[in-house]
Amino acid sequence: MDDVTARSLAVQDEPGWPDESGPYLFVVETSGPLERRLLDAWLERNRPGDVAARDVQVARLPATRRSPSNRRDPALAAFIATDADTLVVPLRVVWLAPQRAGRRTVQLSDLLTIGDPRDPGIIRQFLAYRRHPERARIIQGVAARLPELRKSWAESAALVEGRSLVDEVARRAWLTLERSERELRGTRYKVPKFPRESLLSSRQFQAGVAKLARDAGIPYEHMAGRTARYVREIAATHSPWVIDLVTAGFRKLITKAYVELEYDRTQLAALYQLGQRFPLVFLPTHKSHFDHQSLQFALYENGLPPNHTAGGINMNFFPVGPLIRRSGVFFIRREFKDNEPYKFVLRRYIDYLLQRRFPVEWYIEGARSRTGKLLPPRLGILSYVVEAYLRGAADDVIFVPVAIAYDQIQDVHSYAAEQSGAPKRPETFAWMVRMIRGLQRRYGSIHLRLGRHISLRDFLAELGEEPADAEDTRSPAVPKLAFEVANRINEAMPITPISLVTLVLLGDDRPSLDFDEVVELVGPYAAEATRRRLPTTIDRPLDDRTVVGTAVDELVLHGLVKRLVDGDAIRYRIAPQAQLAAAYYRNMVIHFFVDGAVAELAVAGVTGDEPDPVAAVHTEARRIREVLLFEFFFAGRETFDTEISAELDDRIPDWRGLLSSGGAAAVLDGLRPMRSPALLLPFLEAYRVVADIIAEDAYLGTIDEGSLVERAMRRGREQVANEAMSSGQSVSKILFETAVKLARHRRAFDSGPDVVTRRQALATELGELVDRIRWMAAGEQAIIRSPPST
Repeated sequence: MDDVTARSLAVQDEPGWPDESGPYLFVVETSGPLERRLLDAWLERNRPGDVAARDVQVARLPATRRSPSNRRDPALAAFIATDADTLVVPLRVVWLAPQRAGRRTVQLSDLLTIGDPRDPGIIRQFLAYRRHPERARIIQGVAARLPELRKSWAESAALVEGRSLVDEVARRAWLTLERSERELRGTRYKVPKFPRESLLSSRQFQAGVAKLARDAGIPYEHMAGRTARYVREIAATHSPWVIDLVTAGFRKLITKAYVELEYDRTQLAALYQLGQRFPLVFLPTHKSHFDHQSLQFALYENGLPPNHTAGGINMNFFPVGPLIRRSGVFFIRREFKDNEPYKFVLRRYIDYLLQRRFPVEWYIEGARSRTGKLLPPRLGILSYVVEAYLRGAADDVIFVPVAIAYDQIQDVHSYAAEQSGAPKRPETFAWMVRMIRGLQRRYGSIHLRLGRHISLRDFLAELGEEPADAEDTRSPAVPKLAFEVANRINEAMPITPISLVTLVLLGDDRPSLDFDEVVELVGPYAAEATRRRLPTTIDRPLDDRTVVGTAVDELVLHGLVKRLVDGDAIRYRIAPQAQLAAAYYRNMVIHFFVDGAVAELAVAGVTGDEPDPVAAVHTEARRIREVLLFEFFFAGRETFDTEISAELDDRIPDWRGLLSSGGAAAVLDGLRPMRSPALLLPFLEAYRVVADIIAEDAYLGTIDEGSLVERAMRRGREQVANEAMSSGQSVSKILFETAVKLARHRRAFDSGPDVVTRRQALATELGELVDRIRWMAAGEQAIIRSPPST
């Protein structure tokens, strides 16, 4: 190539010739004749005058832009076989997006019309270079001496994994080029290339397949085929083109449905620095189909790589499945308990991600919450991550709790329908179209909060219970870790004005409230949020009249609150058919106030005449905690006692003295306005329905657990119609299912000589708790004492 041609094929910001001395072996990756000419021109243009042409050799790397290739340039093996102290220098041509308004960005129109402008085909390369030569760039990977590469290869696991020196040199060159390209493009495209092929070709994976085949007594080829199918079924296959396409779609959906996605950019930046050293595991709440979109969009907007997100196999339908798989979602089955090959593949895939410090994400609740509360955590994938860490896949793993709050969500009415007994609609393409068409109005804002992160290494060290066996599923470390994650999610969940408005409207037994009454009822909760510095979605006081008014108007607009106009008087109430939907928003923040409600109920359960009234309050609070154990994330017993005392200290500093002097009624009066009716009564009334049915069947040898929820639904509807139940928000399939869990925990379904007593005692206990709250709500001064827990 002559000097004129070499100069005419110059590119912007090109790297210089290596500072180290030769001889040189440039290993180049190209995807077409123009890229080869650009690199040849670079070599001709930049070769120093004192470097002889014979000291500059070129070998081609297999192109990996679109698909993996095992074809090697024979020259690469020949040059590597020499004993010369050759400097190996990787080179590659990359293409930038067009420049718009000072930024090189890809637009949705680019992706849909001509494809990814950063990955042009052979013809488009010539067109792009002719019109915009500045879009072509040459990048240089980290150079290394051949003797150093040979030594590193001999000392690494490459030999064990069956990689030749040529394979290792090509792999190292490719890795350094990938890093250089990320520095140029940004870290949002830090994604694995060809994870399926990498996993299947791993010697460790193949050894595991051989063991599975041996244990199952089948040929290796059969097991290899089965595990390969599972790898294809599970693994995400990122594509920068699809990441841009899907994220552009997310942007349109989010801006169509919400005014703003609000989050702290500095938190994300700090996490990125941590993610450079250790793999990050994001554990967000799951309240809406916008959860994944919101978090991925926030990461993308801040130049961070997309998470590898576990998704249910139910979402793998055309065309959504192929798109979101290529944007980072890996699909897992709901049930695979007895499928050892499937579990093996999932474990190895998680190992692969953690070893390479790729960020991971899944919903620790396992499914979308239909009640608004955080669901009990599922331990499956969490245990796999802990196992991977114990096997040495990473030096540490950083768990990032993520709380995502919505002012309102589109799904809330379908959630209420499911709680009322309607079947869940399957996710299909038609379902997706209906969902998008249903976005007729905006639902406020999305509020994304990151909780305090957890170092797995530090957590296990403090726990002092690190299992010796990485496969030990009996270790208490995993459930304790899950509980800590859940607590930190709840800790970070911000309070929305709508959540407090629904709380007070649902909790008041008057037929309707005027606006001043709504503001007055919100006041104590707003004051506590300020006093305790609880997270909120706004900077203004939550009981500000404008804030409350906006929340009420939004609830009216979406049909959850009825505005009753009688002349000049305007009053509000929860629409009768919307009680479960409104309860969803209340439940999003209920955890902040539950301890206070339990403290009230405990005080109402003592007389003050006990030998130690203060101890009696704590005993009663612990008993109530045991009743609600499956509903809320309570602290451990000792910490719980401290929290109950702190709640009472905060509201009545002299409560101990009042109790000791026989003034239990005075303590109860000082706790008004009561929270228990608004926060606990809906749950306990639902539990009571199930307990009463069990008590009616107490003398049956076996109670049909499977029919209990349906019987409770019928009984609950009857009680609402007869006004024997406070409101319809207790007629919930999910609450009744939790009540069945409580009954099972109390051994109400076991056999034995005392089973009748256990069944009747549960109904009596719940009945007295419900009666106590009702009396408290009515302003009764009488205090009853429930029988001790059995």
